[in-house]
Amino acid sequence: MYRFINDRKDHWKRLEELLAKTEGVAGLRLLPRAEVRELGELYRRAAADLAIARAESRDPKLVSYLNSLVIRAHGKIYRAEGQGGRVLWDFFAEDFPRIFRETFGFTFTAFAVFFIFAAGAFVLCLTDQRFIDTLGLGQVQMLAQTDTRWWLDLNQANQIGSSEILTNNIRVAFLAFAMGALICVGTLYILASNGLHIGGVLGACFKTDPEFGRELVAFMVGHGVVELSCIFIAGGAGLMIGYSILNPGEYTRLDSLKINGIKAVKLAVGCAFLLVGAGIIEGFLSPSSLPHYVKYATGIGTGIAMFSYLMLAGRSSEGRSAAEGL
Repeated sequence: MYRFINDRKDHWKRLEELLAKTEGVAGLRLLPRAEVRELGELYRRAAADLAIARAESRDPKLVSYLNSLVIRAHGKIYRAEGQGGRVLWDFFAEDFPRIFRETFGFTFTAFAVFFIFAAGAFVLCLTDQRFIDTLGLGQVQMLAQTDTRWWLDLNQANQIGSSEILTNNIRVAFLAFAMGALICVGTLYILASNGLHIGGVLGACFKTDPEFGRELVAFMVGHGVVELSCIFIAGGAGLMIGYSILNPGEYTRLDSLKINGIKAVKLAVGCAFLLVGAGIIEGFLSPSSLPHYVKYATGIGTGIAMFSYLMLAGRSSEGRSAAEGL
C-alpha cells in the first residue's frame, strides 16, 4: 500500500490545490478552463483511488482522507451554483470535439467495418441474384420493379415520421455503443449487420432499376452523412469500451474501464444531440419533392459543418493548456 500512496500522493495534493482555488462564492469560475478540466480528471482518479483503498487498504485514515477529498471535489463539480450553463457549454465547445479527436482511431475502425460489409453487400447484390435472396431482399426488388418509393410515405405525417426516425437512429447508435461491453463483438455485429442491410438494399435496387436506386440515394444523402457518422462515432465508443477490457494498458481493467467509459459516454451523448438534427432532416427534407441537388447539397453541407466542428472546436484551449504546462 505504501507504493500505492507514493504513486498517487502528488495527484491528491494537486487536487487539494485546485479545490483551494475554488473557495468562495465564485467557485469554479475562478479557474481557467484548463484547470477545470484538470480538476475533473483528478476527481475521477481520486474516486478510483478511493475504491481501491476501500477494497485493499486497512488504513482507516487513508480511506477517510480520500473520501473527504472526493466529496469536496464532487461538490465543486456537480453542486456548484450557476455552473450548469458553463458545464453544458464546455461539453459542446471543448469536451465532445476533443474526445472525438483523441479517439478517432476507434471511430475510423467502426467506419471501416461498416464500409467493408456495405461495399461487399452492394457489389454482390448488384452481380448475383442468389445473394439478394440470401439476404431476404426480394421484397425490395418487388418495390423497385413497381416503382414503389416507400420513403415518400413519410411525407404523409412528417411530425410522426420524424419522431419515429429519430427514435430508431438513436436506438441503433445506442446499441452500437452499448454492445461494446461484449468485448467489442456486439458492436462489430451491429456495424456489420447494418452495413450488410444498407449495402444490400442499394445493390438490389440498382440491379433491378438503376433510376430507382438513384432516387433512393437522393433520399438517403440529405440526412445520411450525419446519421451514419454518428453511428460510427457511437460504434467507436463501444469499441473503446471493449478494448479497455481486453487491453487495459498501465491501469487495472476496472480503472481503464472507468476512464475510457467516461469518454465513451460523452461521445454517445454528443451523438444523440447530433442525431436530432439528422432525424429532422430525414423526416422533413429527405422525403420531400425538392430537387436532388438540394438534398445532395444538404448532405454535403451538414457533413462539412459537423466535421469542421469536431476537428476544430476547442483547439485554442488545447493550445493554452499546452502552453500552461511548459
